Amino acid sequence: MNAAASHTQPLPLEPGATLGVLGGGQLGRMFAVEALRMGYFVVVLDPDPQSPAGLIATRHLQAAFDDRDALAEMAAQCDAITIEFENIPADSVRYLGETTRVTPSAACIEVAQDRETEKQFASRAGLKTAPYGVIKQRSDIDAACRVAGFPCILKTSRLGYDGKGQVVCHAVAEVEAAFESVGSVPCVLEQRIDLAMEISVVLCRSDNGTTTAFPVAENRHVNGILDVSVAPASADESLQQLAVDSAVKLSEALEYVGVMAVEFFISADGELLVNEMAPRPHNSGHFTLDATETSQFEQQVRMLCGLPAASCRLLTPVVMLNLLGDRWQNGEPAWSSLYAKPEARLHLYAKAAARAGRKMGHVNFLSHSRDSAMTLAQTVSDQLSGQ
Repeated sequence: MNAAASHTQPLPLEPGATLGVLGGGQLGRMFAVEALRMGYFVVVLDPDPQSPAGLIATRHLQAAFDDRDALAEMAAQCDAITIEFENIPADSVRYLGETTRVTPSAACIEVAQDRETEKQFASRAGLKTAPYGVIKQRSDIDAACRVAGFPCILKTSRLGYDGKGQVVCHAVAEVEAAFESVGSVPCVLEQRIDLAMEISVVLCRSDNGTTTAFPVAENRHVNGILDVSVAPASADESLQQLAVDSAVKLSEALEYVGVMAVEFFISADGELLVNEMAPRPHNSGHFTLDATETSQFEQQVRMLCGLPAASCRLLTPVVMLNLLGDRWQNGEPAWSSLYAKPEARLHLYAKAAARAGRKMGHVNFLSHSRDSAMTLAQTVSDQLSGQ
């Protein structure tokens, strides 16, 4: 492993270099798997002694994300560093960036960490969002309701994911109660769109500004958590191209380097609206582990190392099914039913405990058509749950 800080290492970084990742969850684990396969060493910083990525890393620094001693040690060991999730303290990323190559930048992460900032940035980049108002104190509620209308969704500006920190409201009184229930922290109040579909674009952007996008995924959520992603999406091809073009436009405005995802709403009247961005690989891109010529995690390694992007071409229709901890409530899922299907590809995340709503793994179902992949996914999903 390299002891020198990575700013002394010219790009591209070749096998034998050491790559760091801030965050040790499943996204960090899948990044580490690809990096190790490609011949790199991996250092993970995460406070959890049982972090999924830390379990397989070359080295696991067990420390808080703002521990300056641990960050300094990471910077000294790594030739380049990336992040696993956007809620890493931006100051920590900025500190590392003073001496080490870090992608994406702290500035990009700060945009993604706050819904108001993110929506404002997307609007300036020429993307359209759902109508929304901002609530920072109780006196802002009436004005925000006039902008958003009803029904609407109150979303905390920071730290909300998988439906957390979100409340559907149908009247001013409900918005007031919801604002209090989330601790009266800054929020956005967003019009609830009459949805035809939700889609996402995962792309990678290099240092020289070259962008490569994976096929658009069609996403279906249950209780605010992604349930399945399907590729290719069934949306009109012109809307899919508009989504890709919009995601690229956003990445250019951010001067982004790395892998990022942009989620979109398609309204019932065919309007494309940006929902949010993620400055990292995304749950809806997990189908790329089996169904495309390269995965989003290999692309993450490539962008971090200053390598050219590989092909994102879809090889086969695919349905990605999330496996949440709820499936473990009566013991282990019926894995034999899954292994009986040669078209199924299981990915488990090595998490120590299964909890309701916790992402424990996913399965990719490959088939000759979208419909047959969906049928297979539904059949196996029922069997795994003992239905």
